[in-house]
Amino acid sequence: MLELEKRNIHRNRLKSQTGTQVTLDDDFIVPDTMDDISEVILDSGLIQLEPVKVQRERITVRGKLEFHVLYRTEEGGLQTLGGAIPFEEGINVPELEEKDYVSVGWQLDDLDTEMIHSRKLGVRAIVTLEVKAESLYDTEAAVDVRDSGAADGEIHLQVKKKQVPTAAIALRRKDTYRLKEDVTLPGSKPAIERMLWTEMSLAGCLAKPLDGQIHLEGTLMVFVLYEGGGDGQVQWVEENIPFSGEVKMQGAEAEMIPAIGMKLVHREIEEKPDPDGELRELSVDAVIELDVRLYEEQELELLQDLYATNREIVPETADAVFDRILTRNFGKCKVAEKVNLETDPRVLQICHSGGSVKLDGVESREEILALDGVLEVKLLYLTDDDARPVQAVNRLVPFHYEAEVPGIREDSSWYLEPGLEQLTAVMAGGGQAELRGVIAFDLLVLQPEPGQVIRQVQVLPADTEKMKAMPGIVGYFVQPQDSLWDVAKRFHTTEESILASNELPGGEIKAGDCLILVKEIG
Repeated sequence: MLELEKRNIHRNRLKSQTGTQVTLDDDFIVPDTMDDISEVILDSGLIQLEPVKVQRERITVRGKLEFHVLYRTEEGGLQTLGGAIPFEEGINVPELEEKDYVSVGWQLDDLDTEMIHSRKLGVRAIVTLEVKAESLYDTEAAVDVRDSGAADGEIHLQVKKKQVPTAAIALRRKDTYRLKEDVTLPGSKPAIERMLWTEMSLAGCLAKPLDGQIHLEGTLMVFVLYEGGGDGQVQWVEENIPFSGEVKMQGAEAEMIPAIGMKLVHREIEEKPDPDGELRELSVDAVIELDVRLYEEQELELLQDLYATNREIVPETADAVFDRILTRNFGKCKVAEKVNLETDPRVLQICHSGGSVKLDGVESREEILALDGVLEVKLLYLTDDDARPVQAVNRLVPFHYEAEVPGIREDSSWYLEPGLEQLTAVMAGGGQAELRGVIAFDLLVLQPEPGQVIRQVQVLPADTEKMKAMPGIVGYFVQPQDSLWDVAKRFHTTEESILASNELPGGEIKAGDCLILVKEIG
């Protein structure tokens, strides 16, 4: 009796990927506690999503756009107005089942805030939602076989194995990392009278597995615009906060291959007094969401075929798919462009530059993955007009990046995390500003490879009539498609017997060789 040793191979299959655009449009009344709007200067938006409701081949995405607007009052001061626009979107996802893992990514493609009149603000936005449905399942495959003994004697078994490189999904999970830090204003800066505008972003982030945890590191970029100095003068402070820490994650191992997305989902900055009672400290609270995929890269030895010289062995096979890693790539794309800043009033000094990476398209071509998109840059600057001392502009810088991925095909799947690593903006004369940035890409490309695995075997008595009909010794000319295993199995002998009966250089056969084959019985 033959017993198969089997193994479960975990796979994370991308079943479906779809996207949709949501248009948001709403008007907001300025609260009675705030001054009239004279001019909109700057805006920002963040999408907050609720847990996704999954039905068969359909999901419901609920969330809200949280926006903030920096505006100038009719008296010349600056104020910030915030609000939220809720939304709900039903999305059809082919092949989706309730047990599948669904992830929803978002990109704020456009945010337009405009003054309808001094007490009403119009907010319009276009949000792209990208839905991925993944199925976690096991492929059962035989890796070895043994003869457990039988009453009718030993089975003279011949076994062929194959090496299969695989990247099996080992861990799929979401978690969060919280970062709290206090920042003290430089001695050259006055205390805070009133906060006007805050921004927070990530740069240079890295996440990697350790045993039982995920290690994170990167930089939290903080910008605060405020009134200070006793006379309401506009001030600002920028602080780069490096961070490093761990998130406990059972099942993680240091040698696993990561594909980990990191997104800032909560950002809060508050002023607080120092020991002398002056508002010279900032309390920074940030939450980073981790979308974790960890893979184990293995060289599996699977059972490919088997037969016996004294039995009929009938293997039962099944189709299977194995993932292998084509590339694990950390790429960087430099962007540099001069943009026109001939504005009225005239620019005196750029006090802050912030940017976001937006992908327009990802396309696999021969041996490369081509990425196209724009770096959207917001510049906050001081002017030579005392009535309008602070202004802002948006500029788009296109980029193109090609990642080398040998062996990439149309059915390859990839996990891509773009991020802005560096951004600088300086006046270059002639009413122009020179923008320089570095966009980082964290890329993992998987290639599904179809194959067959053995699930069961059936052992039958030898076909004596068939054996008698076969000649005891035969001469055979090797055909181009033949392997040594194929010839041995077809003529009821063994590879060792063929090698012993024929003088074969290197112990291999080639097309045109004439072999003497001796049938083995029992």
